[in-house]
Amino acid sequence: MYRTLWLVLETAGSLFVSGCVLRFWLLAIGTGLRDPVGYFVKSLSDWLIRPIQAIVPPHPRLEWASLIAALMISVVLAVAHVLLFSPLAPSFGAVVLLALSWMGKWALWLLMFVLILQAVLSWVNPSAPIAPLLDRLSDPLLAPIRRRLPRVGGVDLSPLVLIIIAQVILTLIGELRPMR
Repeated sequence: MYRTLWLVLETAGSLFVSGCVLRFWLLAIGTGLRDPVGYFVKSLSDWLIRPIQAIVPPHPRLEWASLIAALMISVVLAVAHVLLFSPLAPSFGAVVLLALSWMGKWALWLLMFVLILQAVLSWVNPSAPIAPLLDRLSDPLLAPIRRRLPRVGGVDLSPLVLIIIAQVILTLIGELRPMR
């Protein structure tokens, strides 16, 4: 029963945290929240981010309230995980480290989702309405790799390299976490 409850909590929480991280990412690259994806993310997260913005005013390009909201949800999930599965109460620092590791993990999964979706769309439907948004999200991260890695047979391998780097970081996060 606890595992089923945890599955539901982790799924909902990871999607919400990913939405908050995506909101931060969209605003950081200057896209804003006007397109359909941005509007969806804004609608999903405004109820939590607006009160935080009253305390932490938004920067013109960096909306720190989005990351604070993501961290808050991650901490709540970490506390729920401890209450459901841990016989001993860990320190608050261990719970926060667990929350940060989950937040990092979900942000990397979001990055890999964007990269894979962009790669598939570039082959199947390059003129899809979401393609320019995916390009704007991934280009700042892919540009340094593209400068060093030439195309192979006309194929851009930089998304593959970035996915491998994200996987390595995910593995390191998995090994450094204070508790599972």
